[in-house]
Amino acid sequence: MDAARATGRPAGLELLPAFRPGLGGLSSASHVVILTWLEHAPRNLIVQAPRHALEARGVFALRSPVRPNPIGLHVARLMALDQPAGRLELDAIDVLDGTPVIDVKPYLASIDAFPDATRPDAVKGR
Repeated sequence: MDAARATGRPAGLELLPAFRPGLGGLSSASHVVILTWLEHAPRNLIVQAPRHALEARGVFALRSPVRPNPIGLHVARLMALDQPAGRLELDAIDVLDGTPVIDVKPYLASIDAFPDATRPDAVKGR
């Protein structure tokens, strides 16, 4: 998502009519969690050597879209919500146009944020 935010272009998400009533009450959220199905991502690499890591890592220690079940997890600022149209305006989301959305949830800092969390590939000094 850093790449998407770097472009400075907002993103939009539109829900099918049957799901639009489910947006009720979401307008007071500052951020949302979006789960997507990254249908174009390869599913066959269990160990990967990303550019930013010093060594290869298992898929479950990475945020790469290349995974056995390519479910994307995204946190985005909710800029605007039009419930009747089923449209969410987001600051950015790093997915291809037309990527299927599995679910939308409010981001709750009291549940979703862990200030003492560490990265599995953290390197001292970085």
